[in-house]
Amino acid sequence: MTIAATPPAAAPAPTASLASRTASVAPSAASVTDAAASVTPEAASAQRSHTTLRAVMWLALIGGAILAGIGFTGSYSALQTLGQDHGLGRFSHAFPIGVDAGIVVLLALDMLLVWRRTPWPVLRLLAHVFTAATIVFNAAASPGPVTSDPVGAALHGIIPIMFVAAVEAGRRLVLRITALEDGRVTDGIPVTRWLLSPAPTFALWRRMRLWDVPTYAEAVMREQALKVYRVLLEREYGSVRKAPADVRLPLTMAPYGLTIDEALDLPRQHEERERLLQEAQAEAETTARARAAERAAKAEIARLKSTGAVEAARHEVTAVTGQAETRARAELAAAERTAAVESEVIESATVAEAKARREAADRRAAEDRKAATEADAAAAEAERAATEARREAAEAVARESALKRRAAEDETARARALQGAAEAVKRTAEARRQAAEAERAAVEAEDEAKLPMAERAARKVARLILARGGDVNAVPLDEVGELLGLKPATASERRQQAAALIAGGYRG
Repeated sequence: MTIAATPPAAAPAPTASLASRTASVAPSAASVTDAAASVTPEAASAQRSHTTLRAVMWLALIGGAILAGIGFTGSYSALQTLGQDHGLGRFSHAFPIGVDAGIVVLLALDMLLVWRRTPWPVLRLLAHVFTAATIVFNAAASPGPVTSDPVGAALHGIIPIMFVAAVEAGRRLVLRITALEDGRVTDGIPVTRWLLSPAPTFALWRRMRLWDVPTYAEAVMREQALKVYRVLLEREYGSVRKAPADVRLPLTMAPYGLTIDEALDLPRQHEERERLLQEAQAEAETTARARAAERAAKAEIARLKSTGAVEAARHEVTAVTGQAETRARAELAAAERTAAVESEVIESATVAEAKARREAADRRAAEDRKAATEADAAAAEAERAATEARREAAEAVARESALKRRAAEDETARARALQGAAEAVKRTAEARRQAAEAERAAVEAEDEAKLPMAERAARKVARLILARGGDVNAVPLDEVGELLGLKPATASERRQQAAALIAGGYRG
């Protein structure tokens, strides 16, 4: 933060005296921090017996497991009976396990997420909702309304409440351990202070949370030191407003979490930043001047190099021009001598050239004859390859025709099979229709005869046995029970009655 103006020359003396007096009356933030750090949970736990702590921990774990087992055992029978009464059927045996296991899983997941520093309050809320539902279900399972027996309803709810309390204690322990590992342990404000002075206590609690003051003792020390500093300012200057701006900094910066020493150190920090900034600017200017001088020197060096290169090129061009003139004169003399020699050998060269041309023509004729022979051989080979390709093509056409013929035969066989399957389905449907009509006629006849339900069931089983060929053992008891919705004993009785009907001449 930037300080607008520097205090007058006389201001630093009161500032130093006030800081020293404040340090003598109330300890500084550093001393408070050291005092608070001297009393840590690790130091307190080191004074206790490690064996006793371990015994208490195992006692809590085993007792919590026993408590959960008792609660779940008592809850199972009540919820299972309640589920049967409300039409859950077979699911009533699994419903209590699902509810109680859901509570354990949700609480375990909540503690795991808290330990991994990613808490999700929804899990804890759902676990408590399931616990409340279990209590309500257990209370509803007791005979009679809940209002008629509140003590019985309380007995159903006491164990789940104890289990939740034990889990919440474990959750608090996990939160404490993770806070210690992360270095963010904060002490709470005593309840007596909240009761005796609620408004100032809320302001103190707000400052602790806003500016991350770790302990209550440090927050109280800061408050006391600030009040003492204000009194000393009034004593020194008559009023806080008459004090210089730098001296009032601890009071100005207190709402932002700064201690007295940190606030008084702000002007020095600002001066240090200004000095470092000026030094950086001066260093940047020096570096810029050095780079400009270096660029100027490089430019001068480049100019001198280009000037020297121009002079060297001029001298080189002059030397090359002289050499070219000398070479041209020598080449002219050599050309004159060569022309004289060539004129002498023209005649002999003409005869040799004609002979060479004749030999070259003979060689070309021999090469042409050889090429023609090779072309004839290649043409014969190509003809043989074409004949072989035509033969393979004819074989491929024949194979394709055979494949098409077999495919047509397979298609005809498949069509016949589909037609046979359709006819079989049609016959089955017709048989089912006839059986349904016979069943309906039999039912109508039984309705007209006003037969009792037991005899109707026996006749239905007799018709099923007749449809299976008349063998009683061909229809098992499970099928009879499933057909009539009866238990195995009753199904056996109906099957015996059906056998007696068939033996008496009943044919549906």
